[in-house]
Amino acid sequence: MPFGVRGRPRFQTVGFRARPRLSTILSARRRNRFAGLVVVALALTVFGGVYAVASPSSKASADAAQSTQVEQGRRLFAVSCSSCHGMNAQGTNAGPPLIGVGAAAVDFQVATGRMPAQQPGAQIPKKPVAFSDEEIAALAAYVASLGPGPSVPSKQDLDTSDLSDAEIAQGGELFRTNCASCHNVAGKGGALTHGKYAPNIDGSSDRHIYEAMLTGPQNMPVFSNQVITPKNKRQIIAYLNELKQQPSQGGFGLGGLGPVSEGVAAWLAGLGACVVLAVWIAAKTARTTRTNGKGAQGK
Repeated sequence: MPFGVRGRPRFQTVGFRARPRLSTILSARRRNRFAGLVVVALALTVFGGVYAVASPSSKASADAAQSTQVEQGRRLFAVSCSSCHGMNAQGTNAGPPLIGVGAAAVDFQVATGRMPAQQPGAQIPKKPVAFSDEEIAALAAYVASLGPGPSVPSKQDLDTSDLSDAEIAQGGELFRTNCASCHNVAGKGGALTHGKYAPNIDGSSDRHIYEAMLTGPQNMPVFSNQVITPKNKRQIIAYLNELKQQPSQGGFGLGGLGPVSEGVAAWLAGLGACVVLAVWIAAKTARTTRTNGKGAQGK
C-alpha cells in the first residue's frame, strides 16, 4: 500500500477497491484555474446578501429623502403660507392653525388652487394651481410632520373598478342622503347662507372628492372613516362618475341647477310668451275694430 507523508496512506481501502481521501479530492479541485473565481464570487454573494439584510441603509435613505422633502416644504410654507397661518402653522387672525390637519387637507386646498388665497372672504374659490406636484407634496409632508392627520388617499383607496352596479347605486343613496342638500342631486352645487356656496363637483378629480369628504374643507362637514367608511367613499365617487356619463333624462337640463334655474326659465320664457301673445291679441282686436268702424261709416 502506498504511503504519504509521515506514514499516512494516501488511499483508503473499502473491500478490494481503493478510494482517494477527501482531502486529496479537494486538493485536486483547487488546482483548477476557475476555482479561485468561483470562491470569490460565492464569498461576494454571501457577504452582499448578509449586508443587504443587516444594513439599515435603505431605511436611512428613505428617512433622508423624507427629511429633505419636509425641509423643502418648510421653506415653501415660510414664503407662501406663513403670512396667514404663522411661521409655525400656529394660525393667525388671517388664517386658522394647520397643526393636525394632515397631508390630505393641504393637498386638497393647494392642488385645487384655493390656497394660497388671493383675498379673504366668505368662500375661497377654486382657481389655477400655483405650485407644482412636487412642491404640493413637500408642503403636505411638512404640515403632516407637525401633527397626525388624514393622509393623501392612495390609488387603492380610489379604485372603483371592483364595485358592482348595486354598490354604485348604494353610493347614489349615500350621496343623496349626505351631500345633495348642499351640492344638488346632480352634484352641480348650490347657494348657502351669508355669501357661501357648495361648489360644483363636476370636473373634480376622484382624489379631491375623497379628500373633501375626509377633511371637510371650508363649509363642508367632516365625513371621517367612522362616519362614511372608505368603501362608502369609493361608492360615492363611483356614483358621481357614473352620473357624469348619463345623459339628462328630462331633455335640456338647464345646467342641472334645480328649481331655481327652472323657475327663472319658466318666468322668462313662459310668462314672456304669454305677454307677447296678449299684446298680439290686443293689437289684432284693435285693428279689426278700426276696420269695422270705417266700413260702417262708408255705408
